[in-house]
Amino acid sequence: MKVSLKWLQEYIDLDDRDMPVSEICRRLTMAGLETDTVTDPYAWLDTVRVGRISAIHPHPNADRLRVCEVETGEQSYRVVCGAPNVQEGMLSPLALPGTEFPDGKVLEKSVIRGEASEGMLCSEKELELGNRSAGIMELPGHLLPGTGLAAALHLSDATIEIDLTPNRPDCLSLMGVAREIGASVRKKITYPEIPLPRGEKNIHELSSVTIEAPEHCPRYAARLIEGITVKPSPPWLQERMRSVGLRPINNIVDVTNFVMMETGQPLHAFDFDHLEENRIVVRTAGEGETFTTLDGKERSLNPEMLMICDGKKPVAIAGVMGGLNSEIEDSTTRVLIESAYFNPVSIRKTAKKLGLATDASHRFERGADPEGTLRAMDRAAQLMLETGGGTLVQGYIDEHPLKVENTPILLQTAHANRHLGLQLSTEEMADLLLSVEFSVEKEGEDALRVTPPSFRVDVSRPEDLMEEIARLWGYDNIPVTFPAIPSEAVSPAPRVLMRNRVRDIMSSCGFAEVVNYSFIHEQSCNRLGFSENDERRRMLHILNPITEDMSVMRTSLIPGLLENMGKNLSRQNRNLKIYEIGKIFLSKGQESIPDETEMLAALWTGSRTDISWHEKEIPCDFYDLKGAAEGLFRQLGIQADFTALPEEQCTYLRPGYAARISVQGQDAGCIGEIAASVLQTWDLKQTAYIFEADMDKLRPMISHQKESRPLPKYPSVSRDISLIVDKGTEVAALLDSVRNMEEALLEEIILFDVYEGKNIPGGKKSVSFRIVYRSAESTLEDESVTAIHKKISDMLLKKFHAAFPE
Repeated sequence: MKVSLKWLQEYIDLDDRDMPVSEICRRLTMAGLETDTVTDPYAWLDTVRVGRISAIHPHPNADRLRVCEVETGEQSYRVVCGAPNVQEGMLSPLALPGTEFPDGKVLEKSVIRGEASEGMLCSEKELELGNRSAGIMELPGHLLPGTGLAAALHLSDATIEIDLTPNRPDCLSLMGVAREIGASVRKKITYPEIPLPRGEKNIHELSSVTIEAPEHCPRYAARLIEGITVKPSPPWLQERMRSVGLRPINNIVDVTNFVMMETGQPLHAFDFDHLEENRIVVRTAGEGETFTTLDGKERSLNPEMLMICDGKKPVAIAGVMGGLNSEIEDSTTRVLIESAYFNPVSIRKTAKKLGLATDASHRFERGADPEGTLRAMDRAAQLMLETGGGTLVQGYIDEHPLKVENTPILLQTAHANRHLGLQLSTEEMADLLLSVEFSVEKEGEDALRVTPPSFRVDVSRPEDLMEEIARLWGYDNIPVTFPAIPSEAVSPAPRVLMRNRVRDIMSSCGFAEVVNYSFIHEQSCNRLGFSENDERRRMLHILNPITEDMSVMRTSLIPGLLENMGKNLSRQNRNLKIYEIGKIFLSKGQESIPDETEMLAALWTGSRTDISWHEKEIPCDFYDLKGAAEGLFRQLGIQADFTALPEEQCTYLRPGYAARISVQGQDAGCIGEIAASVLQTWDLKQTAYIFEADMDKLRPMISHQKESRPLPKYPSVSRDISLIVDKGTEVAALLDSVRNMEEALLEEIILFDVYEGKNIPGGKKSVSFRIVYRSAESTLEDESVTAIHKKISDMLLKKFHAAFPE
């Protein structure tokens, strides 16, 4: 938003000495209207001087040109000029070499028909100071030659460019900015008076407005002027247009732009004689309808776009741009002024769909003032009559099917002070809000009932009023306070502590953490082979999925790890150890919040160790991953049991190569080799092992106690035992049976060999253990160790129907 300081001073009295431009910019910025730049639109006139023509000589080689001697006080310049009104002694603007004109041309010394020209005597039009182009501009005789033209004619201005946030459409106008400055200096702005002559005829007899889409256009007003003359705008109006970066076109179009910049209300002027049936119909576009806008481009429309039509055809895209078929022309004598309030969402969608951003759409899509339509329309009518003559038709049309009500807001003073860190009284808050034209009534001793003005579409809650009070009071006037921080640190939640411990342990085991999306493919459960009654089939569907591969919330972490494995294999990274901690989501219906369970899953594929010169590459197996899982549980202080997983429960795991993880009798997860069918479904051509654990079940079982015992004083005694047992016997059962005997001297039992094959009967296997015995009180005698060892051997032989190898 560009604001001319001279123009601004028409609405608020600003003394340059007390309020320099820098202070205005500071106040605007502190009020939330950040100023980007300050420029002088007449800065280019620095190289244009007041020149006195002291002598005129005929041009030796051209009858219509003359060579003028132009003095600037200290220096004289020879200038070739062809203007018919050039006279000795007259003062005229002299552009010196290096002058850059608004059209981008740079003046240089030149030779014209054999005579050197050291500058240029300029016309009003060339300097964009008027419309005359027939001769050079004649300056008042009292001016001092050599003075800069901008200073001599008091043309210097400051154009402030403000970077507005989208929620402040009220400041997309000179009066809106003036209102903000007035609030900061405690001055009221002066609104222009709008005296209109008594009209002739009656507009309701000449035209009408029909709104067929009130939800898109809650209000549409119109006035009519007859006998008007379309011509170039007067200099003051052209100056106003240029000061805010707009190009003057003609008096009618310039007035609509002037009022838009002044009030923030976009207007449109129609050639009334080009409106068939001399009436306006506001409707949405038809399917496949096309329309040619003022820029000459044909636009394809859709039924969501609002159109302004006459009795038979569209004449404008509402709130965006007018059409070629009703534009103001030099021959126009009757003008219909449109002033409307359009639904911001409708205009934003239309402008975005058409890729057509205009000053009008910029304002309408942010929210214009629904109550400002009539005033803006009357202001435009006043200026059109002033600049183009004509006769005002009596009355106006104001179709207003949907009224926008301003709802009062209750503001508690104590509540506002507590939020803002201030100690303002109710009266002080009321004065601040009144300064920006809010309606304020006192409600009891400690509350205000505030009604925002119609142009403040961004204020609807008490918090919005608090923001207004803060910026009007001055952000820099709010005392700095620091939050009271207790000295005692808050302990992290148990869930967080466990998660961090698991991360540390898994990382120490060489696993890398991955983080996947919580969305998976809808067919993931089928690909993993979950049974029909498996609770993990309770999938929650995403209403608007990113892609088809992410259409449901995940009920398992396994699909994500398999996707990670596939991506690594495709990039020739065949050795992979990864894990993920994350939630799974079990649906309770599309309208309900799902059950969330935190899970841990890990995957190991490829080599057991990193490639090295001193070790052969050995593929990882089930026991490598089991060892990592056991290490995790051991570090957490959890006693976990691994038992064979029944074949019917091996959904995505290979039967015979999978185990259930149990903790204190509860199922807490599973571990094993991924089934070949699952690998094939994910197009994975390498064996992989995976384990999954329920973090929510493990959390209450974590032991936080630290145990210690003294170093042993006496030596240990080791005895080995080998047994032949059924092939299906789990080694863990053998170990648990020995431990459950609770022999005081038994320190440790270690499995060191499992063998099947030659010399072992079919359906059997040989298992070998090393049992370590130790006493904390004395050195063990061989007889006592032998007795205990025999007792253990006999128990195993009997309980598991075992035998000693032959």
